[in-house]
Amino acid sequence: MLQGAIAVVAGASRGCGRGIALALGDAGATVYVTGRTVRGGQAPADGAPGTIEDTADEVTRRGGRGIAVRTDHTRPDEVEALFARVRSERGRLDVLACAVWGGNERYMDPAWKRPLWQQPAEAWHESIDAGPGAFWLTARAASGLMATNHTRASLIVTITEPVLPGAFEEQSAGLAQTFWNLGHHAMNRLVADLARETRAVGIAIVGLMPGFMKTERVERHLQELGDEVRQQYRYDLAETTEYSGRAVVALARDPDVQAKSGTLVYVADLAEEYGFTDVDGRRVGNFYRALGMIP
Repeated sequence: MLQGAIAVVAGASRGCGRGIALALGDAGATVYVTGRTVRGGQAPADGAPGTIEDTADEVTRRGGRGIAVRTDHTRPDEVEALFARVRSERGRLDVLACAVWGGNERYMDPAWKRPLWQQPAEAWHESIDAGPGAFWLTARAASGLMATNHTRASLIVTITEPVLPGAFEEQSAGLAQTFWNLGHHAMNRLVADLARETRAVGIAIVGLMPGFMKTERVERHLQELGDEVRQQYRYDLAETTEYSGRAVVALARDPDVQAKSGTLVYVADLAEEYGFTDVDGRRVGNFYRALGMIP
């Protein structure tokens, strides 16, 4: 259990961030649930469901304590205010899980496949500033608070993906694929480089790589596209977002997590190592390995 642990989950209105927050709630943690979507506020461009209040309420229902804090993680002032609040209210931070990623609401939009000169200028901000840029701002502020921890080790996890040549490029060609690759290359490099900075003060930084996740957007798109596309994308190998959450909990409980600092780890491989399952009791295998993308 993580009873008494203090966590921040960035980007937890929906998707992987929501799954991580819920798993931390199951473990008894106090979770600051952050993101931009709030009840009564503006919904994402594609109308995807979920708010930070919804997630925080479910964290509390599961036995943790959920605290919703609206935060745009591309804005340094809002990020600093978030961690100043955590410092004031809790005095420390044990876990940061960053699942912020911009541009998801546009990813299936045909406009993303237009030529470079027809792309909106804000596409860069949505994908890069709101991806690796947001992670850097959030990890920077979190580590300043974590560096003052003296009673337990601290963990920073960011959600990322392996950048595999040729993977899914036929299905998602165009600028969307360019930004996806560039953003994850940058994220993965940050994990390695920032871990060297934080090791001396006991902060482990890990890049966590889920497989094919059953996010709200994925579920909706595949429902619209039908069974043939579900089979094409190997939906039978998909995992819930709480599988990633259970991986974060397992990492946070590991007294030797510093050995993984600076590395990229697959959720499925951690399930084998730590012995956890997905919410349906299955130990979902490594999606990339099952498709022959990695050894």
